[in-house]
Amino acid sequence: RFGTGLLVRYAPTMVRDLPQYGHKQWQSYFGRTFDIYTKLWKFQQQHRQVLDNRYGLKRWQIGEVASKIGQLYYHYYLRTSETSYLNEAFSFYSAIRQRSYYHQVNKENRPELVVKKLRYYARFIVVCLLLNKMDLVKVLVKELSEEIEDYTQRFNTEDQLEWNLVLQEVAAFVEADPLMILNDDNAVVVLSNRLQEGGVPPLEQGMVVGQLTLADALIVGNCNNQVKFSELTIDMFRMLQALEREPVNLATQSSKPGTLEPNEKPAKRENPHKYLLYKPTFSQLYTFLSASFKELPANSVLLVYLSATGVFPTGRSECEGPYDFGGVLTNTNRDVVNGEMVQKRSQAQKEMHCLHPGDLFSFTRKPLFIIVDSSNSTAYKNFSNLFGQPLVCLLSPTVYPKSMQDQCQRGSLFTLFLYNPLMGFLSVCGLSSMRYGLWEKAQELLRKVFHDIGQMITSSRVIDQAYLQFYGDEFLRLLMIRFVFCFFPPAIPKLPNRDVKTEVCTDIYIYI
Repeated sequence: RFGTGLLVRYAPTMVRDLPQYGHKQWQSYFGRTFDIYTKLWKFQQQHRQVLDNRYGLKRWQIGEVASKIGQLYYHYYLRTSETSYLNEAFSFYSAIRQRSYYHQVNKENRPELVVKKLRYYARFIVVCLLLNKMDLVKVLVKELSEEIEDYTQRFNTEDQLEWNLVLQEVAAFVEADPLMILNDDNAVVVLSNRLQEGGVPPLEQGMVVGQLTLADALIVGNCNNQVKFSELTIDMFRMLQALEREPVNLATQSSKPGTLEPNEKPAKRENPHKYLLYKPTFSQLYTFLSASFKELPANSVLLVYLSATGVFPTGRSECEGPYDFGGVLTNTNRDVVNGEMVQKRSQAQKEMHCLHPGDLFSFTRKPLFIIVDSSNSTAYKNFSNLFGQPLVCLLSPTVYPKSMQDQCQRGSLFTLFLYNPLMGFLSVCGLSSMRYGLWEKAQELLRKVFHDIGQMITSSRVIDQAYLQFYGDEFLRLLMIRFVFCFFPPAIPKLPNRDVKTEVCTDIYIYI
């Protein structure tokens, strides 16, 4: 019993700390942990009266078990990219709140129990953000704020500033989008930006494209001062959603709603597997790259998304090689040499806390799709294809309009175009709100634009064949089309002061 109790208490933390790379390394551990929690959950359901009367089982203890199960589902989602497990995490977190499992915690003079409740709220908010349940997020933030205020007044703890920072981060995260869509009652309409059925221009009959499939994606976030919450920057959040399909309603996903059967994997992976790396060191980043490269199936693509501060060369070099243009920043906190932090280098040396273009050359032995959103994205401009495999680099601008430069904390404009191109376009046009009816009209125009861009790509006789090799995958096809849309107009004209939101931005810039 003692061993089982320890496992129940610490198992979610243990499996969370397992290496995320290497599917075979962690799969069995998650299966065993879920098996233990399944038995525990059924046991407390079947013997609730005895546990209450004889052993004094408290409701917060049931809530703690449910919270651990929700935490397991969330980490399983992070490792598999299956949104069905995200929905399961939501169902357990939601049940805790609906059944008031933590309601009595505040009456006990134990600050550690209140901290459990606060952590539950923070985890629930993360899941709601990923499921775009923004109305519920706002309610949870309000409740969390009240709980933090009560906690700090009662116990005079040292972690008050940390919890207030959590509130500030989630508030900034929710307000990061530059455009609000309003219904007729002036209420904000929350729209999903995951890939939906019919959301990609279809392949027309006779199109000759590759059969490659996006299997793995590394999403790296290391931008200074960018809005973040729970080690997820706004750019990472947006790219994460751009690489997922819209989840099906929970009720239609399982014939047994509410049961714990995580080891029954879906027959087909709908989403590419993703690694989320927040401010990784070079060694961490290279470890994940190597593991993903090793496990990449045949006829599959590895996507590397880099949203990071630019690192520029300190001086001019006699030769211009793959390590002479700088790159993007990697974290320095945990990188040491011989037990000491690296001291300032000479101008002849290269920046070691940096992912240079040459660092990725080894991984071009397999199909590689790179997106660089950085102030030094041009370092990857002359990326060499040494092995003849399909290779594409989508690079962000390095200079933005003055009106957009102050918005960098709320996320990159380039990533915003890849995530929600219409929002990016309207933001550049200076709009901050739009009626839902006009939004739908603009989306219809955008669908026509995307169809035409797709035809331009597939019918071009001069385009690099790598684009056509990647065009067969829906996620990569949409990213390439959105990239073209982002760069196609050389300049957005200053719109006249007309109404109807300037004729839907002059009918999407006179239909591009």
